[in-house]
Amino acid sequence: MGADIIRKSSMILRRYSILFLLLILVIVASMLSPRFFTVGNFLNLLQQSSVIGIVSIGMTFVIITGGIDLSVGSILALAGMIVGILLKNGMAISLAIFITLVVGALLGGINGFITTKARVPAFLATLAMMVAARGMALLTTDGQPVFGLPSKFNVLGAGFLWGIPISGIIWILLTLITAFILKYSVFGRRLYAVGGNPEAAYLSGININKVIATTYIISGLLSAFAGIVLASWLTVSQPTAGNGAELNAIAAVVLGGASLSGGTGGVMGTFIGVLLMSIITNIFNLIGLSSYYQSIFMGVIIVLALVLNEFVVGGSEK
Repeated sequence: MGADIIRKSSMILRRYSILFLLLILVIVASMLSPRFFTVGNFLNLLQQSSVIGIVSIGMTFVIITGGIDLSVGSILALAGMIVGILLKNGMAISLAIFITLVVGALLGGINGFITTKARVPAFLATLAMMVAARGMALLTTDGQPVFGLPSKFNVLGAGFLWGIPISGIIWILLTLITAFILKYSVFGRRLYAVGGNPEAAYLSGININKVIATTYIISGLLSAFAGIVLASWLTVSQPTAGNGAELNAIAAVVLGGASLSGGTGGVMGTFIGVLLMSIITNIFNLIGLSSYYQSIFMGVIIVLALVLNEFVVGGSEK
């Protein structure tokens, strides 16, 4: 009887560990700063989390297949520069956004092609893209930011709808849509099949290369969209934007329950993972901690995420 209770308690702890962690963090944050538990701070948190949240959705798709995408931060920066330059030259907002998204998807497609057709490991292929895309972002304006973006463009990243940040609404909607795709669509089931057991997936008739390449296209597309949102929010395009975004996205996905070996995870877990990391940063901002210490702590969080993931996934497999 006692052993059964312990076993069930352990299962509940593993299944909902991320929610328990979020609850503990909210309580700790509320104790550390009375400004944390306010509507204004939560809305601010939602807005600040939306950019890395959108990037992390694409990263989730890639990691479920057992891959990794180190180029998301650089594609984000390049996308911000492209949309900024196009708008600065008088192009219509919708057309500038469309072209930028196409470029993001194209860069993601190149990652997918190199990974699947050239058989270059995803780590190296996306690392090369990370360096190349960052270089292109710096090259566009010789390393200078683009100021003076149209005020209408600012609505996407800094606007509010019913008192809620539009960027946050977009992030939530994208999370819900992609969660539905992962759970109920054929493509979603194929992702888990490819990540869980590629050989079995191949023998069952799944085009593994096509599935994997598609995830990199999605990742590139969403990274570009995040770059657009960031440029809109800040009303400036920065070639150095998105530095470290890849690490934050990977940490959020793993913290949300995905395994780097593939086959597990989901965007709802990633959503909570992003919130966890944002709350930690928010706490440090509220208590005025130096950004240097914040970076150190974020590194610790990544390690803890991997340890927690091992505990959860390892326990589930027993």
